[in-house]
Amino acid sequence: MLYGGSGLGPFGLTFWRAAGGFALLLGVRAVRRTTRTTRTTRGSRGRARSGGESGVRAAGGLGSGTGRGTAAPRRGTAAPRRGRARAAGRILATGAALTVFQAAYFCAVRSTGLAVATVVTLGSGPVLIAVAARLTLGERLGRGGTCAVAGALGGLAVLVLGGSGATVRPAGVALAVLSAAGYGAMTLLTRWYGRRGEAADPLDTSLWSFGLCALALLPAAAAEGILPQAAGLVRTLLLLAYLASVPTALAYALYFAGAAALRSATVSVIALIEPVSAAVIAVTLLGEHLTGATVIGTVVLLAAVALLTWEEARTSAVVAVPGTPREPVGTTGA
Repeated sequence: MLYGGSGLGPFGLTFWRAAGGFALLLGVRAVRRTTRTTRTTRGSRGRARSGGESGVRAAGGLGSGTGRGTAAPRRGTAAPRRGRARAAGRILATGAALTVFQAAYFCAVRSTGLAVATVVTLGSGPVLIAVAARLTLGERLGRGGTCAVAGALGGLAVLVLGGSGATVRPAGVALAVLSAAGYGAMTLLTRWYGRRGEAADPLDTSLWSFGLCALALLPAAAAEGILPQAAGLVRTLLLLAYLASVPTALAYALYFAGAAALRSATVSVIALIEPVSAAVIAVTLLGEHLTGATVIGTVVLLAAVALLTWEEARTSAVVAVPGTPREPVGTTGA
């Protein structure tokens, strides 16, 4: 809808989506920090009233007993610095992956069309993630997971190839594969940091990732045309506000929270529900008609997601049974 009435290109659209999501998440973060500070202050006052006098006496006794000053020992600064460096690296890596994912996808849509760009991005994403997770995280799909990924790819193929009028351009396909690589990298990074116990707050991860995405795309958006056209400006602003809030700020905060807790392959296949929801929206809101192939593809997709969810639950249940030999975490994703 925005492409049809705003005059924005892929870089401008991606920039406003990222910038709007960043602004909204920044406001939510400020409100949350204020709430936490208020609760901490109230708790500290209550503890000070009940134990303040005894604390002062204890401090005085220590000072008089040693005859020396009671200055607190210096804390090492190496560990906090390393922690900040790791956090900065995590944010930069996730932000870069998100930027590639978003920008390349919108460029692919403009180049080769929505259907082809979507099926290549979401279809090659699980394959890239499965291969990379096997090589880097030691995750195994198993028979059920392999069948689920194959079924999901087959369902996506039926969804798109069953339509008509789709044109395939090599440049657009390459951009869609690049977008899938960015999506895969973002998923694997989130999972890897979660496994190491270094997963950040999903809100902060989303906040700074979108901030970096907007900053990186600003020059390209400015060169392309960053301001929407005057005709239909109110409609454009409303659509941009929705795009920045619901499918950006809210959705990605939930995504990062889920990706840190689930296996990479599970995340990638569950995300394939997106074309199914898009089909429902097209029918109920845009008046489009589903073909028989589209219905078959939808059923196959849902069956694949159900199969992978069952496989994940079965694997977790086996690992949790007392007395059952546990495999390394890297192979089960427990």
